[in-house]
Amino acid sequence: MSQQLSVPVLPPTAPVQKKPLFRIDNRYIAPAFITCILLAGHLSFGILESYQKTLLAIVTSILLELILGRIFFHKWVHPASAYITGISVGILVRSPAFWPYALCSAISITSKYVLRVKGRHVWNPSNFGISVMLFLAAETVATLSIQWGNYLWPMLIIWALGSVIIWRLRRFHITGIYVVSFIAFAFLRSWMTGSPWQSEIAPITGPMYQLFIFFMITDPKTTVRSTKGQCLVVFLVALVEMVMRLDQIVYAPFYALFIVGPIAMLVEIWLDSRRTNFTKLTVVQ
Repeated sequence: MSQQLSVPVLPPTAPVQKKPLFRIDNRYIAPAFITCILLAGHLSFGILESYQKTLLAIVTSILLELILGRIFFHKWVHPASAYITGISVGILVRSPAFWPYALCSAISITSKYVLRVKGRHVWNPSNFGISVMLFLAAETVATLSIQWGNYLWPMLIIWALGSVIIWRLRRFHITGIYVVSFIAFAFLRSWMTGSPWQSEIAPITGPMYQLFIFFMITDPKTTVRSTKGQCLVVFLVALVEMVMRLDQIVYAPFYALFIVGPIAMLVEIWLDSRRTNFTKLTVVQ
């Protein structure tokens, strides 16, 4: 009587996934990029008021973020967002005094925790802080207005690097729609006012607009969720900015985002609330 030997069959092993040798956390991409803007702008044109004032804005933002995050959420919040806010304030604010840098950072970070609707803050922090300071302390505070001049390389490097990063974060369409809208409205302003079109387009080549188009209008926490909605919102921001520029309002981009962004967020929150209530009513019935 023959005895048949059975050979154990091993279960198929899952393919070994190779881990990338070098991987960057997305939370560090934006801080690294904004630091590049700072270095390129300052080494080329001296865009910073002073290193001490910028450092004050950054330290104030990070410390207040950690304190408020601990108080409101009972945890230590990652400081990357606060770093972006602080360095944006340090670059964009112009003042002979030190206190506006600390106060602007404090207002910006506090707005994230105080001005909330349904658990969401509706203003971009640095946009809110800078707009408030420009409106309430106009005699002491101004914003960066330096252009890249005739040196295109710093702008081209920042735009290339920024475009790659924003594309990786899947928010390039926001920046792209705004830039196209701004240029189109610049030609329209030129036709309406008779000013050279070059002077109308020139502002978008400055370091201030690099921060505006790559960070403020693309902030994931303060933009609506749908792609079409995001495109519509930045188009409206560019439209309101054009109207303000025609009225010779100096800080038009900041004020335009300050007005349009929160309205869009509140509309989305209201629509979400209606959908939720409708779903609950349907389930009950």
